[in-house]
Amino acid sequence: MALKLPPFKVPALASPFSSSRMAPGSRSAFSAAQCTSSSSSAALREGERPAPADLSLGHLTRPDFPILHQEVNGSKLVYLDSAATSQKPTAVLKTMQDYYERYNSNVHRGIHYLSAKATDEYELARKKVSNFINASEPREIVFTRNATEAINLVAYSWGLTNLKPGDEIITTVVEHHSAIVPWQIVAQKTGALLKFVGLDQDDLVDVGQLREMFSKKTKLVVVHHVSNVLASKLPIEDIVIWAHEVGAKVLVDACQSVPHMAVDVQAIDADFLVASSHKMVGPTGIGFLHGKIELLSEMPPFLGGGEMISDVFLDHSTYAEPPSRFEAGTPAIAEAIGLGAAVDYLSGIGMEKIHEYEVELANYLYGRLESVPSIRIYGPKPSESITRSALCSFNVKNIHPTDIATFLDQQHGVAIRSGHHCAQPLHGHLGISASARASLYFYNTREDVDNFIEALTDTITFFNSFK
Repeated sequence: MALKLPPFKVPALASPFSSSRMAPGSRSAFSAAQCTSSSSSAALREGERPAPADLSLGHLTRPDFPILHQEVNGSKLVYLDSAATSQKPTAVLKTMQDYYERYNSNVHRGIHYLSAKATDEYELARKKVSNFINASEPREIVFTRNATEAINLVAYSWGLTNLKPGDEIITTVVEHHSAIVPWQIVAQKTGALLKFVGLDQDDLVDVGQLREMFSKKTKLVVVHHVSNVLASKLPIEDIVIWAHEVGAKVLVDACQSVPHMAVDVQAIDADFLVASSHKMVGPTGIGFLHGKIELLSEMPPFLGGGEMISDVFLDHSTYAEPPSRFEAGTPAIAEAIGLGAAVDYLSGIGMEKIHEYEVELANYLYGRLESVPSIRIYGPKPSESITRSALCSFNVKNIHPTDIATFLDQQHGVAIRSGHHCAQPLHGHLGISASARASLYFYNTREDVDNFIEALTDTITFFNSFK
């Protein structure tokens, strides 16, 4: 049970941005397009200045995110919860407002200007997502409510149709609940067997064990690309090759990779891949499934209704081709268009640039956190062969993670997450019930990490004073 905190307030930490802080909604002095590498051949637009070399990507992009420029509980907000949901740049917010103010209409159903404009922008967003992950064609992108719905779509459409008693589904103890629960349900309905891969001594998925599990019984592999708890990355390309060698399909949960690095679905060659808009500076309520078109074309509908049909008769119906077959009813139009704007924003910076910067932040966060007494950080230690994503899940001896998160928020304005992070099987495997998690994105800075570590140290001191 979380300890009730006293009403006093610890003095706010000094903000590293206080001397140059821009008011909420102010336009950034540096556009996202300026945050590309020095080798970029893109010319600056008229009136733009090259980005100062001494400013990090985090400093350059922060002005684009109005929500970051506020105080929380009397302290400057330090947002370290982007693995749960990312913040949204002004460009995305304005794009969605523009839809509602200028061309709000249903898509695919009207010939008037507003409907045609909405349809064009909606389908343009699909094309942007397709290009962003290098899909073979836009038809391979199915818009869903989120990544969870995308996984359920595959489970109920492909899984129930193709799995039978004795078939095996391989996954890991590390997976998010959304990549476990649907397959538990499908296994119960079809008689398929769900098999789990554990961890090795370095808190990494035991890839050797996974490799040994493959057999002719293996029909599906469901794995994360990057873990939302351990910050580790799986060798997806190798896993796909092993699966295809035995005729199995692969579904990749890319929620923690697509927002943070360049992802090429043709190079990965997975059969299905899912991601969520809200983790990649886009709006909530929209995600996507990438599926190979030959598979999508063979799969039955997930939901029935308008939009997904070809013809409807009283005794039967025929279905539209993908992706329409899987997008029944009025879609999240504004959200899809907002996702398209998010893709534009990320592409303007460059995913390689984002990944390079975040690797530096990840190492800095791990190093600073490792120096805190009585702390246990989960996942592998960064090294020349191991690159961590920019998050750390951790526990402090004798202090509940919820107490840590509560104190950081109430006394320092630092936002981290506590709990099981939708990964209860992993936490059970680690012998814990919960952990605290600090997660970064490209709009964070080293100063954010320093403020977090200072606040965490103060938090530990406070709780230890009760011993």
